[in-house]
Amino acid sequence: MIFDKFKEECGVAGVYGDSEAANLVYLCLYALQHRGQEGAGIASSDGEKINYERGQGLVADIFSEERLSKLKGDMAVGHNRYSTAGENHIKNTQPIVADISKGSIALSHNGNIVNADEVKNELVQNGAIFTSTSDSEIIIHLLAKSKKDNLIDAIIASLTKLKGAYSLLFMTKGTMIGVRDPFGFRPLILGKIRTGHVLVSETCALDLIEAEFIREIEPGEMVIINDEGIRSIYPFEKEKPRPCIFEHIYFARPDSFLFGTDVYSVRKKMGKKLAEEAPVDADVVMPVPDSGVVATLGYSEASGIPYEHGLIRNHYVGRTFIEPAQSIRHFGVKIKLNAVKSIIKGRRVIVVDDSVVRGTTSRKIVKMLREAGALEVHFRISSPPTRFPCFYGIDTPTRKELIASTHTVEEIRKYITADSLAYLSREGMFECSRNGDFCDACFSGDYPTIYKFGDDSNPRDEV
Repeated sequence: MIFDKFKEECGVAGVYGDSEAANLVYLCLYALQHRGQEGAGIASSDGEKINYERGQGLVADIFSEERLSKLKGDMAVGHNRYSTAGENHIKNTQPIVADISKGSIALSHNGNIVNADEVKNELVQNGAIFTSTSDSEIIIHLLAKSKKDNLIDAIIASLTKLKGAYSLLFMTKGTMIGVRDPFGFRPLILGKIRTGHVLVSETCALDLIEAEFIREIEPGEMVIINDEGIRSIYPFEKEKPRPCIFEHIYFARPDSFLFGTDVYSVRKKMGKKLAEEAPVDADVVMPVPDSGVVATLGYSEASGIPYEHGLIRNHYVGRTFIEPAQSIRHFGVKIKLNAVKSIIKGRRVIVVDDSVVRGTTSRKIVKMLREAGALEVHFRISSPPTRFPCFYGIDTPTRKELIASTHTVEEIRKYITADSLAYLSREGMFECSRNGDFCDACFSGDYPTIYKFGDDSNPRDEV
Protein backbone atom coordinates (compact mmCIF):
# COMPACT_ATOMS: atom_id res chain seq x y z
CA MET A 1 0.00 0.00 0.00
CA ILE A 2 1.53 3.34 -1.06
CA PHE A 3 -0.11 6.53 0.07
CA ASP A 4 0.79 9.82 -1.54
CA LYS A 5 2.58 11.18 1.54
CA PHE A 6 6.08 11.87 2.73
CA LYS A 7 7.08 9.56 5.53
CA GLU A 8 8.24 10.74 8.92
CA GLU A 9 11.91 10.68 9.80
CA CYS A 10 12.69 9.18 13.21
CA GLY A 11 12.31 10.01 16.87
CA VAL A 12 14.96 9.97 19.60
CA ALA A 13 14.59 10.17 23.37
CA GLY A 14 16.98 10.04 26.30
CA VAL A 15 16.61 10.31 30.07
CA TYR A 16 19.54 10.87 32.46
CA GLY A 17 19.45 10.66 36.25
CA ASP A 18 16.09 9.07 36.96
CA SER A 19 15.52 5.62 38.46
CA GLU A 20 12.70 5.01 35.95
CA ALA A 21 14.76 6.11 32.94
CA ALA A 22 13.81 3.21 30.64
CA ASN A 23 10.09 3.50 31.44
CA LEU A 24 10.21 7.25 30.81
CA VAL A 25 11.97 6.75 27.48
CA TYR A 26 9.31 4.17 26.59
CA LEU A 27 6.61 6.79 27.18
CA CYS A 28 8.56 9.36 25.16
CA LEU A 29 8.70 6.94 22.25
CA TYR A 30 4.92 6.57 22.53
CA ALA A 31 4.59 10.33 22.10
CA LEU A 32 7.02 10.25 19.17
CA GLN A 33 5.41 7.26 17.42
CA HIS A 34 4.37 9.50 14.51
CA ARG A 35 8.04 9.93 13.62
CA GLY A 36 8.58 6.24 12.86
CA GLN A 37 6.54 3.05 12.96
CA GLU A 38 8.85 0.36 11.58
CA GLY A 39 10.81 -0.40 14.73
CA ALA A 40 11.89 0.87 18.12
CA GLY A 41 14.51 0.22 20.73
CA ILE A 42 15.70 1.28 24.18
CA ALA A 43 19.17 0.95 25.73
CA SER A 44 19.83 1.59 29.42
CA SER A 45 22.90 1.91 31.62
CA ASP A 46 23.21 0.91 35.26
CA GLY A 47 26.71 2.36 35.50
CA GLU A 48 28.33 -1.02 34.87
CA LYS A 49 26.70 -2.34 31.72
CA ILE A 50 24.54 -1.21 28.81
CA ASN A 51 21.50 -3.41 28.18
CA TYR A 52 19.13 -3.01 25.26
CA GLU A 53 15.87 -4.28 23.81
CA ARG A 54 14.80 -3.72 20.20
CA GLY A 55 12.06 -4.91 17.89
CA GLN A 56 10.05 -4.29 14.75
CA GLY A 57 6.66 -2.63 14.76
CA LEU A 58 5.01 -0.15 17.11
CA VAL A 59 6.28 0.75 20.57
CA ALA A 60 3.31 -0.87 22.32
CA ASP A 61 3.84 -4.12 20.45
CA ILE A 62 7.56 -4.31 21.21
CA PHE A 63 7.89 -3.45 24.89
CA SER A 64 6.21 -5.66 27.45
CA GLU A 65 6.67 -5.22 31.19
CA GLU A 66 9.09 -8.12 31.08
CA ARG A 67 11.28 -6.49 28.43
CA LEU A 68 11.25 -3.13 30.19
CA SER A 69 12.19 -4.78 33.50
CA LYS A 70 15.48 -5.87 31.92
CA LEU A 71 16.47 -2.26 31.29
CA LYS A 72 17.94 -1.32 34.64
CA GLY A 73 19.63 1.93 35.56
CA ASP A 74 19.03 5.66 35.82
CA MET A 75 19.96 6.44 32.21
CA ALA A 76 18.41 5.31 28.92
CA VAL A 77 18.15 6.27 25.25
CA GLY A 78 15.50 5.21 22.75
CA HIS A 79 14.62 5.42 19.09
CA ASN A 80 11.63 5.11 16.76
CA ARG A 81 12.63 4.12 13.26
CA TYR A 82 11.38 4.88 9.80
CA SER A 83 13.75 3.92 6.97
CA THR A 84 13.80 6.00 3.82
CA ALA A 85 15.45 3.62 1.39
CA GLY A 86 17.02 0.71 3.25
CA GLU A 87 15.56 -2.53 4.47
CA ASN A 88 12.99 -2.67 7.23
CA HIS A 89 14.99 -5.18 9.23
CA ILE A 90 15.76 -5.72 12.90
CA LYS A 91 19.47 -5.23 12.17
CA ASN A 92 18.74 -1.59 11.27
CA THR A 93 16.75 -0.89 14.43
CA GLN A 94 18.32 1.43 17.00
CA PRO A 95 19.82 2.30 19.39
CA ILE A 96 23.04 0.84 18.04
CA VAL A 97 25.04 -0.63 20.93
CA ALA A 98 28.74 -1.37 20.52
CA ASP A 99 31.89 -1.96 22.54
CA ILE A 100 34.78 0.16 21.30
CA SER A 101 38.20 0.97 22.75
CA LYS A 102 36.73 3.89 24.67
CA GLY A 103 34.06 1.71 26.27
CA SER A 104 30.49 0.64 25.64
CA ILE A 105 28.31 3.11 23.75
CA ALA A 106 24.71 3.38 22.51
CA LEU A 107 23.65 5.64 19.65
CA SER A 108 20.26 6.96 18.46
CA HIS A 109 20.14 9.04 15.27
CA ASN A 110 17.51 11.18 13.57
CA GLY A 111 18.67 12.49 10.23
CA ASN A 112 20.50 11.43 7.12
CA ILE A 113 24.21 11.42 6.25
CA VAL A 114 24.42 12.55 2.62
CA ASN A 115 28.06 11.57 2.08
CA ALA A 116 27.54 8.18 3.72
CA ASP A 117 28.54 6.12 0.66
CA GLU A 118 31.81 7.95 0.33
CA VAL A 119 32.72 7.58 4.02
CA LYS A 120 31.51 3.98 4.20
CA ASN A 121 33.58 2.93 1.17
CA GLU A 122 36.68 4.41 2.77
CA LEU A 123 35.97 2.58 6.03
CA VAL A 124 35.39 -0.73 4.25
CA GLN A 125 38.66 -0.36 2.32
CA ASN A 126 40.37 0.06 5.68
CA GLY A 127 38.89 -3.16 7.03
CA ALA A 128 35.58 -2.11 8.61
CA ILE A 129 32.81 -4.71 8.59
CA PHE A 130 29.23 -3.41 8.57
CA THR A 131 26.33 -5.40 9.98
CA SER A 132 23.48 -3.11 8.84
CA THR A 133 22.53 -0.79 5.98
CA SER A 134 22.00 2.12 8.36
CA ASP A 135 23.93 5.37 7.95
CA SER A 136 24.29 5.56 11.70
CA GLU A 137 26.63 2.58 11.87
CA ILE A 138 29.17 4.73 10.03
CA ILE A 139 29.37 6.97 13.11
CA ILE A 140 30.18 3.99 15.34
CA HIS A 141 32.97 2.88 13.00
CA LEU A 142 34.43 6.38 12.90
CA LEU A 143 34.44 6.46 16.70
CA ALA A 144 36.06 3.04 16.89
CA LYS A 145 38.88 4.08 14.55
CA SER A 146 39.43 7.51 16.10
CA LYS A 147 42.89 8.19 17.58
CA LYS A 148 41.51 10.82 19.96
CA ASP A 149 42.18 10.25 23.64
CA ASN A 150 38.61 10.71 24.90
CA LEU A 151 35.12 10.02 23.61
CA ILE A 152 34.04 13.67 23.34
CA ASP A 153 36.97 14.53 21.08
CA ALA A 154 36.39 11.33 19.10
CA ILE A 155 32.72 12.26 18.51
CA ILE A 156 33.68 15.76 17.38
CA ALA A 157 36.39 14.46 15.02
CA SER A 158 34.03 11.81 13.60
CA LEU A 159 31.12 14.17 12.97
CA THR A 160 33.30 16.73 11.20
CA LYS A 161 33.82 14.09 8.48
CA LEU A 162 30.07 13.86 7.84
CA LYS A 163 27.74 16.05 5.81
CA GLY A 164 24.00 16.12 6.27
CA ALA A 165 21.43 16.03 9.02
CA TYR A 166 21.85 14.57 12.47
CA SER A 167 20.26 14.96 15.84
CA LEU A 168 22.12 12.37 17.89
CA LEU A 169 22.02 10.84 21.34
CA PHE A 170 25.09 9.01 22.65
CA MET A 171 25.07 7.08 25.91
CA THR A 172 28.05 5.55 27.71
CA LYS A 173 27.95 3.82 31.08
CA GLY A 174 27.92 7.17 32.86
CA THR A 175 27.33 10.00 30.37
CA MET A 176 24.65 11.13 27.93
CA ILE A 177 25.54 13.35 24.98
CA GLY A 178 23.16 15.18 22.63
CA VAL A 179 24.37 16.69 19.35
CA ARG A 180 22.62 18.69 16.65
CA ASP A 181 24.25 19.26 13.26
CA PRO A 182 25.46 22.80 12.41
CA PHE A 183 22.49 23.46 10.11
CA GLY A 184 19.99 22.24 12.70
CA PHE A 185 17.90 20.33 10.16
CA ARG A 186 16.21 18.10 12.74
CA PRO A 187 14.95 19.18 16.18
CA LEU A 188 16.35 18.24 19.58
CA ILE A 189 14.86 19.43 22.88
CA LEU A 190 16.27 19.62 26.42
CA GLY A 191 13.97 19.11 29.40
CA LYS A 192 14.08 18.55 33.17
CA ILE A 193 12.30 15.82 35.11
CA ARG A 194 12.51 15.27 38.87
CA THR A 195 16.18 14.51 39.54
CA GLY A 196 17.13 14.11 35.89
CA HIS A 197 17.24 15.58 32.42
CA VAL A 198 15.57 14.64 29.14
CA LEU A 199 16.59 14.94 25.48
CA VAL A 200 13.82 14.35 22.93
CA SER A 201 12.88 15.13 19.32
CA GLU A 202 9.71 17.05 20.23
CA THR A 203 8.18 18.77 23.24
CA CYS A 204 5.05 16.59 23.06
CA ALA A 205 7.20 13.85 24.63
CA LEU A 206 8.06 16.15 27.54
CA ASP A 207 4.36 16.82 28.10
CA LEU A 208 3.54 13.12 28.39
CA ILE A 209 6.10 12.45 31.12
CA GLU A 210 5.41 15.80 32.83
CA ALA A 211 8.92 17.08 32.21
CA GLU A 212 9.76 20.78 32.16
CA PHE A 213 10.83 22.31 28.86
CA ILE A 214 14.19 24.03 29.22
CA ARG A 215 15.20 24.95 25.68
CA GLU A 216 15.99 23.68 22.21
CA ILE A 217 19.48 22.39 21.58
CA GLU A 218 21.02 24.90 19.18
CA PRO A 219 22.39 24.02 15.74
CA GLY A 220 25.99 22.86 16.08
CA GLU A 221 25.68 22.41 19.84
CA MET A 222 26.85 19.44 21.89
CA VAL A 223 25.33 18.91 25.34
CA ILE A 224 27.16 16.64 27.78
CA ILE A 225 25.24 15.37 30.83
CA ASN A 226 26.94 13.42 33.62
CA ASP A 227 27.39 13.46 37.39
CA GLU A 228 29.17 16.81 37.09
CA GLY A 229 26.04 18.43 35.63
CA ILE A 230 25.33 19.77 32.13
CA ARG A 231 28.04 21.19 29.90
CA SER A 232 27.46 22.78 26.51
CA ILE A 233 30.05 23.26 23.76
CA TYR A 234 29.99 24.39 20.12
CA PRO A 235 32.76 22.39 18.47
CA PHE A 236 31.81 22.65 14.79
CA GLU A 237 32.33 25.29 12.14
CA LYS A 238 29.40 27.67 12.35
CA GLU A 239 26.77 27.56 9.62
CA LYS A 240 23.63 29.57 8.99
CA PRO A 241 20.87 27.51 10.68
CA ARG A 242 18.48 25.85 8.23
CA PRO A 243 15.89 23.83 10.17
CA CYS A 244 13.47 21.81 8.06
CA ILE A 245 10.33 23.80 7.19
CA PHE A 246 8.43 20.53 6.65
CA GLU A 247 8.53 19.90 10.39
CA HIS A 248 6.15 22.85 10.68
CA ILE A 249 4.08 21.86 7.65
CA TYR A 250 3.51 18.20 8.42
CA PHE A 251 6.00 16.09 10.38
CA ALA A 252 5.95 17.41 13.92
CA ARG A 253 2.88 16.93 16.07
CA PRO A 254 0.81 20.14 16.15
CA ASP A 255 1.05 20.25 19.96
CA SER A 256 4.84 20.52 19.84
CA PHE A 257 7.06 23.61 20.10
CA LEU A 258 9.86 23.62 17.52
CA PHE A 259 12.29 26.12 16.06
CA GLY A 260 11.19 28.93 18.32
CA THR A 261 7.42 28.69 17.93
CA ASP A 262 4.49 26.31 18.38
CA VAL A 263 3.64 24.14 15.41
CA TYR A 264 -0.13 24.60 15.71
CA SER A 265 -0.02 28.36 15.24
CA VAL A 266 2.24 28.08 12.18
CA ARG A 267 -0.06 25.59 10.48
CA LYS A 268 -3.12 27.67 11.22
CA LYS A 269 -1.43 30.77 9.80
CA MET A 270 -0.57 28.79 6.67
CA GLY A 271 -4.24 27.91 6.26
CA LYS A 272 -5.27 31.54 6.68
CA LYS A 273 -2.65 32.70 4.20
CA LEU A 274 -3.78 30.05 1.74
CA ALA A 275 -7.35 31.36 1.96
CA GLU A 276 -6.04 34.87 1.31
CA GLU A 277 -3.91 33.82 -1.66
CA ALA A 278 -6.31 31.31 -3.22
CA PRO A 279 -9.95 32.10 -2.38
CA VAL A 280 -12.79 30.18 -4.01
CA ASP A 281 -16.58 30.25 -3.70
CA ALA A 282 -17.62 27.07 -1.92
CA ASP A 283 -20.09 25.70 0.61
CA VAL A 284 -17.77 23.70 2.85
CA VAL A 285 -14.04 23.29 3.54
CA MET A 286 -12.62 20.01 4.83
CA PRO A 287 -9.19 18.54 5.57
CA VAL A 288 -7.49 15.44 4.33
CA PRO A 289 -7.14 13.90 7.79
CA ASP A 290 -5.11 14.18 9.82
CA SER A 291 -2.37 16.23 8.22
CA GLY A 292 -4.61 18.97 6.84
CA VAL A 293 -6.74 19.60 9.94
CA VAL A 294 -5.05 22.65 11.48
CA ALA A 295 -4.46 24.42 8.15
CA THR A 296 -8.13 23.82 7.29
CA LEU A 297 -9.19 25.51 10.54
CA GLY A 298 -7.17 28.54 9.46
CA TYR A 299 -8.64 28.47 5.96
CA SER A 300 -12.17 28.27 7.34
CA GLU A 301 -11.59 31.09 9.83
CA ALA A 302 -10.11 33.41 7.20
CA SER A 303 -12.64 32.62 4.47
CA GLY A 304 -15.79 32.27 6.56
CA ILE A 305 -16.56 28.98 4.83
CA PRO A 306 -17.87 26.33 7.28
CA TYR A 307 -15.40 23.64 8.39
CA GLU A 308 -16.61 20.04 8.22
CA HIS A 309 -15.08 16.59 8.56
CA GLY A 310 -16.17 15.35 5.17
CA LEU A 311 -13.47 12.71 5.02
CA ILE A 312 -13.21 10.23 7.88
CA ARG A 313 -9.97 8.39 8.50
CA ASN A 314 -9.76 4.79 9.68
CA HIS A 315 -7.04 4.99 12.36
CA TYR A 316 -6.69 1.24 12.65
CA VAL A 317 -5.24 0.45 9.24
CA GLY A 318 -2.13 -1.70 9.56
CA ARG A 319 0.96 -1.40 7.46
CA THR A 320 -0.13 -4.29 5.23
CA PHE A 321 -3.41 -5.89 4.23
CA ILE A 322 -4.74 -8.40 1.72
CA GLU A 323 -6.27 -6.62 -1.25
CA PRO A 324 -9.47 -7.95 -2.82
CA ALA A 325 -10.08 -8.44 -6.50
CA GLN A 326 -10.01 -5.41 -8.76
CA SER A 327 -13.78 -5.17 -8.47
CA ILE A 328 -13.33 -2.78 -5.51
CA ARG A 329 -12.02 0.42 -7.06
CA HIS A 330 -9.55 2.68 -5.25
CA PHE A 331 -9.28 0.11 -2.46
CA GLY A 332 -6.00 1.48 -1.09
CA VAL A 333 -7.53 4.90 -0.37
CA LYS A 334 -10.96 3.65 0.66
CA ILE A 335 -9.58 1.47 3.43
CA LYS A 336 -8.01 4.56 4.97
CA LEU A 337 -10.49 7.33 4.05
CA ASN A 338 -14.24 7.45 3.52
CA ALA A 339 -16.49 10.31 2.45
CA VAL A 340 -19.46 11.52 4.53
CA LYS A 341 -22.15 11.74 1.86
CA SER A 342 -24.54 13.88 3.92
CA ILE A 343 -21.89 16.63 4.15
CA ILE A 344 -20.72 16.42 0.55
CA LYS A 345 -23.79 15.74 -1.60
CA GLY A 346 -24.93 18.77 -3.60
CA ARG A 347 -22.17 21.02 -2.26
CA ARG A 348 -19.12 22.82 -3.59
CA VAL A 349 -16.23 21.41 -1.60
CA ILE A 350 -12.75 22.69 -0.75
CA VAL A 351 -10.23 20.04 0.32
CA VAL A 352 -7.10 21.17 2.17
CA ASP A 353 -3.98 19.02 2.39
CA ASP A 354 -0.38 19.72 3.42
CA SER A 355 1.26 18.52 0.18
CA VAL A 356 0.88 16.61 -3.06
CA VAL A 357 3.69 14.15 -3.75
CA ARG A 358 2.81 11.83 -6.63
CA GLY A 359 -0.78 13.01 -7.01
CA THR A 360 -2.28 9.53 -7.08
CA THR A 361 -4.07 9.78 -3.74
CA SER A 362 -5.37 13.29 -4.45
CA ARG A 363 -6.85 12.01 -7.70
CA LYS A 364 -8.63 9.17 -5.89
CA ILE A 365 -9.94 11.53 -3.20
CA VAL A 366 -11.45 13.82 -5.86
CA LYS A 367 -13.13 10.87 -7.51
CA MET A 368 -14.44 9.64 -4.14
CA LEU A 369 -15.94 13.06 -3.39
CA ARG A 370 -17.60 13.29 -6.80
CA GLU A 371 -19.08 9.83 -6.31
CA ALA A 372 -20.40 11.09 -2.95
CA GLY A 373 -22.27 13.87 -4.80
CA ALA A 374 -19.95 16.88 -4.66
CA LEU A 375 -20.91 19.54 -7.22
CA GLU A 376 -17.35 20.92 -7.31
CA VAL A 377 -14.06 19.84 -5.74
CA HIS A 378 -11.35 22.45 -5.16
CA PHE A 379 -7.94 21.35 -3.85
CA ARG A 380 -5.85 23.71 -1.71
CA ILE A 381 -2.33 22.80 -0.53
CA SER A 382 -0.82 24.51 2.53
CA SER A 383 2.73 24.38 1.15
CA PRO A 384 4.41 25.14 -2.20
CA PRO A 385 4.75 22.50 -4.93
CA THR A 386 7.20 19.76 -3.93
CA ARG A 387 9.67 19.59 -6.81
CA PHE A 388 12.84 18.11 -5.30
CA PRO A 389 13.74 15.09 -3.15
CA CYS A 390 14.93 15.52 0.42
CA PHE A 391 18.33 14.17 1.44
CA TYR A 392 18.14 15.20 5.09
CA GLY A 393 16.02 12.51 6.67
CA ILE A 394 12.63 12.51 4.93
CA ASP A 395 11.42 9.74 2.69
CA THR A 396 10.78 11.32 -0.71
CA PRO A 397 10.62 9.67 -4.11
CA THR A 398 13.10 10.38 -6.88
CA ARG A 399 12.61 13.72 -8.56
CA LYS A 400 10.98 12.20 -11.63
CA GLU A 401 8.30 10.68 -9.36
CA LEU A 402 7.39 14.04 -7.82
CA ILE A 403 4.51 15.25 -9.94
CA ALA A 404 5.32 18.95 -9.43
CA SER A 405 8.84 18.49 -10.82
CA THR A 406 7.53 17.67 -14.28
CA HIS A 407 4.03 19.21 -14.35
CA THR A 408 2.61 22.71 -14.03
CA VAL A 409 -0.09 23.44 -11.46
CA GLU A 410 -2.69 23.36 -14.22
CA GLU A 411 -1.41 19.99 -15.45
CA ILE A 412 -1.57 18.63 -11.91
CA ARG A 413 -5.12 19.95 -11.57
CA LYS A 414 -6.11 18.10 -14.71
CA TYR A 415 -4.45 14.92 -13.50
CA ILE A 416 -6.21 14.90 -10.12
CA THR A 417 -9.44 16.05 -11.91
CA ALA A 418 -10.15 18.88 -9.45
CA ASP A 419 -12.14 21.94 -10.48
CA SER A 420 -9.29 24.11 -9.21
CA LEU A 421 -5.92 23.62 -7.52
CA ALA A 422 -3.77 26.14 -5.68
CA TYR A 423 -0.67 25.95 -3.48
CA LEU A 424 0.55 28.26 -0.74
CA SER A 425 3.29 30.48 -2.12
CA ARG A 426 6.88 30.15 -0.89
CA GLU A 427 6.72 33.74 0.31
CA GLY A 428 3.46 33.06 2.15
CA MET A 429 4.95 29.96 3.76
CA PHE A 430 7.91 31.89 5.17
CA GLU A 431 5.66 34.74 6.26
CA CYS A 432 3.73 32.29 8.42
CA SER A 433 6.88 30.88 10.01
CA ARG A 434 9.13 32.57 12.52
CA ASN A 435 11.55 33.75 9.83
CA GLY A 436 13.00 32.73 6.48
CA ASP A 437 15.96 30.78 7.83
CA PHE A 438 14.63 27.33 6.97
CA CYS A 439 15.66 24.54 4.65
CA ASP A 440 13.05 24.37 1.91
CA ALA A 441 15.13 22.36 -0.57
CA CYS A 442 12.15 20.11 -1.37
CA PHE A 443 10.43 23.20 -2.78
CA SER A 444 13.33 25.28 -4.09
CA GLY A 445 16.16 22.83 -4.82
CA ASP A 446 18.42 24.99 -2.64
CA TYR A 447 20.33 22.33 -0.68
CA PRO A 448 22.25 23.87 2.23
CA THR A 449 25.11 21.36 2.18
CA ILE A 450 27.79 21.57 -0.50
CA TYR A 451 27.44 17.88 -1.33
CA LYS A 452 26.15 17.51 -4.88
CA PHE A 453 23.18 15.36 -5.81
CA GLY A 454 21.99 13.99 -9.11
CA ASP A 455 18.43 14.82 -10.11
CA ASP A 456 17.32 11.20 -9.90
CA SER A 457 19.28 10.22 -6.79
CA ASN A 458 17.42 8.37 -4.09
CA PRO A 459 17.64 9.49 -0.50
CA ARG A 460 19.82 7.19 1.53
CA ASP A 461 18.62 4.98 4.34
CA GLU A 462 17.86 7.29 7.23
CA VAL A 463 17.11 5.79 10.58
